[in-house]
Amino acid sequence: MEGRRRGRAGGARVSAAGCARLAVLAAWAVLACWPAASAWAVHGMALGGEPKYGPGFLHFDYVDPDAPRGGDVTMSAMGNFDKLNPFTLKGRAAHLLSGLVFDTLTVQSLDEPFAVYGLLAEDMALAADGRSITFRLRPQARFNNGDPITADDVKYSFDTLRGKEASPMFRQYWQDVKRAVVIDRLTVRFDFERPNRELHMIVGSLPVFSRKWGQGKPFDQIVTDDPIASGPYRVDRYDLGKSISYVRNPDYWGNDLPMRRGTYNFDRVNVTYFLDEFARIEGFKAGLFDFVHENAAKNWARAYYGTKFDSGQLIKTELPNSNAQGMQGYMFNLRRPIFQDVRVRQALGLALDFEWMNRQLFYNQYSRSYSYFTNSELAAVGPPSDEELALLAPFRAQLPAEVFAPAHPPPVTAPPPNSLRNNLREARRLLAEAGWTYRDGALRNAKGEPFEFEVIDDKRTWERIVAPFARNLEKLGIRMNFRVMDSSLLKAREDRFDYDMVINWWLSSQSPGNELTFRVTSASADEPGSDNYPGIRSPIVDKLVEAVLSAQSRHELVVASRALDRVLLAGYYVIPQWHNKVHRVSYKNIFGHPRTLPLYYQSEEWFLQAWWVRPDRAH
Repeated sequence: MEGRRRGRAGGARVSAAGCARLAVLAAWAVLACWPAASAWAVHGMALGGEPKYGPGFLHFDYVDPDAPRGGDVTMSAMGNFDKLNPFTLKGRAAHLLSGLVFDTLTVQSLDEPFAVYGLLAEDMALAADGRSITFRLRPQARFNNGDPITADDVKYSFDTLRGKEASPMFRQYWQDVKRAVVIDRLTVRFDFERPNRELHMIVGSLPVFSRKWGQGKPFDQIVTDDPIASGPYRVDRYDLGKSISYVRNPDYWGNDLPMRRGTYNFDRVNVTYFLDEFARIEGFKAGLFDFVHENAAKNWARAYYGTKFDSGQLIKTELPNSNAQGMQGYMFNLRRPIFQDVRVRQALGLALDFEWMNRQLFYNQYSRSYSYFTNSELAAVGPPSDEELALLAPFRAQLPAEVFAPAHPPPVTAPPPNSLRNNLREARRLLAEAGWTYRDGALRNAKGEPFEFEVIDDKRTWERIVAPFARNLEKLGIRMNFRVMDSSLLKAREDRFDYDMVINWWLSSQSPGNELTFRVTSASADEPGSDNYPGIRSPIVDKLVEAVLSAQSRHELVVASRALDRVLLAGYYVIPQWHNKVHRVSYKNIFGHPRTLPLYYQSEEWFLQAWWVRPDRAH
């Protein structure tokens, strides 16, 4: 997919295996200590029922438990990095750091819509009223310095990430968690402010680290200290901004766990940084790294060829997936006065000619994104159902009529009867209604100010993609400038919302949840570092997000998500772009991988988790 893969996939409504049936029979006592809860403890939790993998499972289906271990692999990253702490706002953390070095209380499977299994936690128990969850840690869990992991470490990690020295993302993400309570050395309970259908699952994603990391420094001053954590790898060496190397911990405590069997098979994972896309592609073909996920359609169609591909030294393939596609698009910044009128935002969307771009630029590899939950049953389609209308009815007076009409896709130009000319005529009408008229060679407001704005990104490959959109806007008298900048500067400007428009992707899960609070609610609009790029402040959106989070069944979740989708689409906060349903990957012909693919995954994630260097090709 053309674009930057930023955004946090969310959770789902879940229930502990067996707990849903038990809850129907009698009222449970709220978990106050582990002994009272042990009868209800479970090894995993899943979407709306039982996990796929039972208590005695041996390994995930999408790994090979007998995969050979050994060999080195080199990955690529764009831009640079300046820190080894992925949990603070300032700076840019090294690529792959979080996933390789930091273990979490639970781990999510890649072949279920949303299911988690105890990793650091041996088992877990949800209170009958849904207002707390208790985790019991594995006695063998160790940090990479050899120290045992205790409930105090879990509480320390949680309190630190909720503190002001960490990224505000965590405070927003866990805003309904009241506190972490240490019950005993290996038992910790999280109390909630209110019941939330997914919060007990979200808490399981807590990364745990040692208080010895940074040797007592304030957390936001821990920058290049090697993390003391419990993941399968540890940082070995690095050259700030250029490269980093992770080495598999030979004493990794979790090697024999079923959720780790057959995973993380490389002895060493190296990451080499490139300053631009051209250098990255040429570096791959020259053998500087081993595996690449290609985002750009043009690159995929025209750059991955040559003698090494012809001879079989390099493999080019597409891996199918069932991922929900979320929303990738040009995101307006409503904090700028120029974009505060919804008619202006709607008009600019009419100038995007996707059909022409797909044909001329993308080699017909894409489909147009049509929803904030594209490629899932959560997307609003057709007229709203009676249940959707029941959620929307209290706000009818504040909502445009289109929310209550059949959902329609983004503007199209394919004839008949559509055309770019007709779309631009409608755009000109909307702009005039909003007070923008063409005179003196530009579209101007009542003050005579020209309509100009800037799009920022860190990839030059977007120049050719933005250009036809800019040409169409010129026909309306609008000047759109595109600026490419260093990735660290881009992140800093995004974190403080210093832009007119950005290109981004809100990646979606099969079941949206708490991540919505960080993307589209009023509370996140002015929170530095949040993913609310447009600056959405809508009490109606806030209420519908609450409906999503409080849904008590999959059906209720679908209804609430579709209602939310209709309101977000009618707000024209984003100009939707495009998506595909495969991962485009290329790699050296030295790897083996499991026969069974996951369903819901990112290609680089599965590669690092489940692939291996073939013994006959080790180098």
